[in-house]
Amino acid sequence: MSDRTFTLDEAQSLLPILESLLRTAIDGKKLIEAVDTEFQELAHRVFLSGGLFVNVVQIARRKAEREKTIQRVKDAVAEINATGVQVKDLDIGLLDFPFEVDARIVLLCWKLGEKGITHWHGTEEGFAGRKPIDEQINKAKKTN
Repeated sequence: MSDRTFTLDEAQSLLPILESLLRTAIDGKKLIEAVDTEFQELAHRVFLSGGLFVNVVQIARRKAEREKTIQRVKDAVAEINATGVQVKDLDIGLLDFPFEVDARIVLLCWKLGEKGITHWHGTEEGFAGRKPIDEQINKAKKTN
């Protein structure tokens, strides 16, 4: 994990790039889950019928697509992590940016779909402890 901290302006300016990477990871995760579901359903049908003829070429293609997508998701998440930003939840598209305020680290919190970074929380609180950016954070942003 990186020791980098961000100013609020730096974090805001990264959002368009991070959003694109995050969407790539989320879309990939959905595709992986869909392929996994297809394979589970196929295995179930084979089990129930005592065996089936399956299109091995089609299954091999889907498996290759899944593997390629796994790598694309890993690459997108690694690229986000390399900036020092923390990927917290791919299901809802949640990112945290380490931020220093009053000699302690807190996390600026952004969720996919939000227009900008408007919340923060302590490192132990998580998403449920989100608070709106207040004067304390705004004051700190000028000195970071």
